[in-house]
Amino acid sequence: MTSTHPALAPTREASLSPRRRLPVALAVSVSAALVVSRFGAADPTTWLLETVWVMAGLPLAVLLRHRFPLSGLLCGLLAAHALVLIVGGHYTYAEVPAGDWVCDWLGWDRNPYDRFGHLMQGFVPAVLVRELLVRTSPLRGSRWLAPLTVCACLAFSAVFEMLEWLAAATGGEAADAFLGTQGDVWDTQWDMLCALIGATCALLFLTRVHDRALVRLGRDRPAASS
Repeated sequence: MTSTHPALAPTREASLSPRRRLPVALAVSVSAALVVSRFGAADPTTWLLETVWVMAGLPLAVLLRHRFPLSGLLCGLLAAHALVLIVGGHYTYAEVPAGDWVCDWLGWDRNPYDRFGHLMQGFVPAVLVRELLVRTSPLRGSRWLAPLTVCACLAFSAVFEMLEWLAAATGGEAADAFLGTQGDVWDTQWDMLCALIGATCALLFLTRVHDRALVRLGRDRPAASS
């Protein structure tokens, strides 16, 4: 009897189905949320600027799903980050109701949703950068992996702040909702600090979980291609 006996095929497909279903379910959920968020958006321009990352990243992940499948952990985090961007784009960051609830609860004057967004801007890319470096570079197991991951996240945060500056320079008052500074002159510095904290927390709390997710991914890939 060979290993390709027909009786074994259903078992192998069934063992792979959970891993295959997760990215599909996440992609469909994010796509639906993106479409729904466009209706009744507080500022259509802000919605576009905030969600363009989702519009670019989701098709890219789908196109590369066979050549470079992502770990289940990373897929879940990217979907969560996409939803944070979508919500911020729909309401504008300064007007997200959840942030207002936090303000009422803690007695704050400033909607903190944009701070949360920048924490996610460091937290999720840290796992993404780490996965790319572990799988495509000789840094796996290196002591330089974590510092370089954090540096990459800070670099991305700095580039994003430059894009915000460009939007402000070209859009004038029309870009105020996108910037979401809420009158804070130190908003740029706070944004980058939040990204740094997010990236550091991701590495502190998810490194072992991510390693196990990468092991599962490596174990599943040969079966998926056979």
